[in-house]
Amino acid sequence: MKKGYFRFWILVSIVAISGFSQGMLLPLIAVIFENSGVSSSLNGLNATALYLGILLISPFMEPPLRKFGYKPVIIFGGGLVVAALALFPVWKSFWFWFVLRLVIGIGDHALHFATQTWITSFSSPEKRGRNISIYGLFFGIGFATGPLMTPLVNVNEALPFIISSLLCFIGWIFVFTLVNEWPEQEAGINSFLATIKQFRSTFKYGWVAFLPPFVYGFLEASLNGSFPIYALRMDIHVSSVSVVLSAFAIGSIITQLPLGMLSDQYGRRNVLMTVLFLGFGSFTTASFLEHSFIGLFIAFLVSGMMVGSTFSLGISYMADLVPKNLLPTGNLLCGIFFSLGSLSGPIFGGLFIKFFENVSFFYIISTLLFIVSVILFVFGKKSYCMIEQEISR
Repeated sequence: MKKGYFRFWILVSIVAISGFSQGMLLPLIAVIFENSGVSSSLNGLNATALYLGILLISPFMEPPLRKFGYKPVIIFGGGLVVAALALFPVWKSFWFWFVLRLVIGIGDHALHFATQTWITSFSSPEKRGRNISIYGLFFGIGFATGPLMTPLVNVNEALPFIISSLLCFIGWIFVFTLVNEWPEQEAGINSFLATIKQFRSTFKYGWVAFLPPFVYGFLEASLNGSFPIYALRMDIHVSSVSVVLSAFAIGSIITQLPLGMLSDQYGRRNVLMTVLFLGFGSFTTASFLEHSFIGLFIAFLVSGMMVGSTFSLGISYMADLVPKNLLPTGNLLCGIFFSLGSLSGPIFGGLFIKFFENVSFFYIISTLLFIVSVILFVFGKKSYCMIEQEISR
């Protein structure tokens, strides 16, 4: 019992530090490039590097996890993140930083893929929502504090990168204390081609559960990568931008655990439909309050409370829909859809800011939330366990 308790808290702690680095990088580099005269479209392109790294490594992640176990994959991912963060101050270059963000994307995905799969595999169905929401809560705490590092750029551009790399290194060391475990095995899926075949089967069971991670990726990347550019062009101060962004993350922290527990009781689909629709309303409201710091702060806080848990709820929903032997592939697809959303967020956000100067940036987000809430309402599925029980009757 103590072993499992210790393992769980080490895993969520390393995820919190990873969230801190991600929450810091997006607005920090966006502000640095904006102040250096880099265009919003190029700024958005650089932000996509992290998520491009996730996409590039995704097809190759499952075989090493099944062969070597959870711990080595987490150590590999954490080591890449620490090294890349430490190298940012070495050379300020658009393409050098692009490569470093690509490496961080690979490392972060390895870390998150292994921790998510490990937690979903040892969590019982009645506690899965709670455990994954704690996972999301700790990521949210880290992500909320990350943007607060942005004003340090006025002291020294290297300082935020140094602090973040040191924190990640400390968390990385603790992973070495864990006892390694392996996911549930199935014959013939320890190769790249076999992993691709698993995608089709897993997608058939849980495709609708991959939409919330996509939404969260789009939200996270567009808010932290594109919104700072939009805000600076509206003459909102850098410190105010970081506080407003943190409000969204704080909102997600407030409701992360309660929403996870509600999903255990009332169903993942019902909770997801509700929060996505309420998120649509809150971001639409933000479009009318964007000239008021207090109005934006409240709108972002409420929005975070509504849709800040969509990633963790999506993972729990996926774990309900797919058989246990497909959990690694399901978590992999959650990461892929998250990265697809994250890639499209800065690109569409940057293009939207460039070509629709007189239209509120928040409309692109509220529209997406509304569409996905409707899809969940129409196509939402029962859990795999419920389907199995009905077949056996």
